[in-house]
Amino acid sequence: MPLAPKLASFPAIRGALKFYQICSVITGTFLLLLVAEMILKYTPIHLELFLGGSGGFLWFADVVNGPDGLESTGDGVNLSMAILIVHGWFYVVYLFSCFRLWSLMRWPFGRFILLAAGGVVPFLSFIMEAIVARDVKRYLAEREASAAASDPSTPASEGAR
Repeated sequence: MPLAPKLASFPAIRGALKFYQICSVITGTFLLLLVAEMILKYTPIHLELFLGGSGGFLWFADVVNGPDGLESTGDGVNLSMAILIVHGWFYVVYLFSCFRLWSLMRWPFGRFILLAAGGVVPFLSFIMEAIVARDVKRYLAEREASAAASDPSTPASEGAR
């Protein structure tokens, strides 16, 4: 029988769940932007997105084959590279949020791997966020209800919270 989370850790679990939900949406959004950027750059389209520079506020610059591989012809702030960097660093934060929730809920290791995959498989973070939030909230509600029912010293008003 796997270990169950302690009732005293439920406030921490709720906080970890909220942090995980926020991180999964941000990570999933940047992953989708990264996929779009990679499609633009590495398919025959060969474009990168830039901010400022000679092309205006937001513009696409051609990507050409150079001696060191694909090279951008744009100037200004390379938003394609910024999306790549932000997603990479935020994926680390997302992994931390997954680990925190996973360890507080005392889930099997396979569940952690599935949570972590949400940051690298497009759309999976959105799907996992909905499933995990539903499962955790249901589990916490059921455990609190059974604890309130089994503890006769708890007034009915406290058990209804």
